[in-house]
Amino acid sequence: MIQEKVAQKTASGEGPMLLSLRNVGKIFSNGVTALSKVDLAIREGDFLSLLGPSGCGKSTALRLIAGLSTPTSGQLDWRGSIDRSNIGFVFQEPTLLPWASVFDNVWLPLRLKGVSRAKAEPAVMEMLARVHLNGFENSVPRELSGGMKMRVSIARAMVTKPRILLMDEPFAALDEITRFKLNNDLLELWQDERFTVVFVTHSVFESVFLSSRVVVMAARPGRVFGELPISAPYPRDEVFRTSPDYAALCRQASDVLVDAINSTAGPHHDGH
Repeated sequence: MIQEKVAQKTASGEGPMLLSLRNVGKIFSNGVTALSKVDLAIREGDFLSLLGPSGCGKSTALRLIAGLSTPTSGQLDWRGSIDRSNIGFVFQEPTLLPWASVFDNVWLPLRLKGVSRAKAEPAVMEMLARVHLNGFENSVPRELSGGMKMRVSIARAMVTKPRILLMDEPFAALDEITRFKLNNDLLELWQDERFTVVFVTHSVFESVFLSSRVVVMAARPGRVFGELPISAPYPRDEVFRTSPDYAALCRQASDVLVDAINSTAGPHHDGH
């Protein structure tokens, strides 16, 4: 019983601090303020969703965390040393090499680190099994559905065993049934591996189903508007998705999001 409580606590994102964004701002070269005075704490084992309208800086925040861009002001404080190999990134489009097999696409991050195909094979095949693509290692992207391409993209991001996985609306272009399946599979992978996830989405329903915390952002300028802890225990399944608790949490998140969209002033403080 004690072990179960510890596992549940870890799953709910109460681990040690991994990353703090402190008063972070980003102004683009054209003068547009993408982010303003963002404070955000990310803990080991968090499944954190950034929810908000277009133009609120969600993707910009991911790029700053990934080191693909630098803040104009403020700072990102990592606990301990971390480099690019500790960060996985899944984009909205799968961005696969069209001429390469599924195996070779997943192998790519290891190949760039100097790992031979033979030495990489166990890790690549394990990840393909984890994303339910057994038997597709020799296929090429044009032979795959949109959902299968996204599974390859997730396997590629995870094959290096990153400490943190950044996901920029990865399921937005998929049909609802495929999206539900990938939500379930992603949660299963996260619970098994206990990595940290920062997940960008426009979907209230998706953010509540997946997350230990939902951070709502507002636009013009992009900023943190409110935060909603999702206290429902893991694992989550279709029973949770149809439960009154899920519906109530979705209403709360939706209310904060509507306030964020209508907001033109400072942050929303109470998260409700």
